[in-house]
Amino acid sequence: MRRFYVRKRSDQFYLVREDMLSEAMLKTVEAKRLLESEEVNTINEAVHAVELSRSAFYKYKDGIFPFHTMVKEKIITMTIHLQDQSGSLSRLLSMIAQTGANVLTINQTIPLQGKATITLTIETAAMTYDVTGLLDQMEKLDAVQKVEIVGSGA
Repeated sequence: MRRFYVRKRSDQFYLVREDMLSEAMLKTVEAKRLLESEEVNTINEAVHAVELSRSAFYKYKDGIFPFHTMVKEKIITMTIHLQDQSGSLSRLLSMIAQTGANVLTINQTIPLQGKATITLTIETAAMTYDVTGLLDQMEKLDAVQKVEIVGSGA
């Protein structure tokens, strides 16, 4: 008997018809809309208005977006774990610049135990790579230990 294993990836996206989504996912989208439009002021108010548990909201809030917002996404914030080596940050930033991305903000922790954490916000509108390609290129750098997207917006 052949077994299939599903590998979960945070950088893989799917386009799914609305009627295929769970009720909790749809309510999460609506709660996020209420918050963004300022019809409600708090997450508690939003989840109460759509009759959704806070735990379900937090489970799905960073993973489900209306299609039109994904098309407009132009700013990405990521964290990068970088080995403390001379020139490693410079090489990382040069590689990002070569993709056409524009660095908007950069914050670096003081290196501890040979590793620094970088929080980087980039504008992707002029990129020649897609976001997955950019992450792949970043992770290929010797000094980069881990890259995670922590947020995105227009």
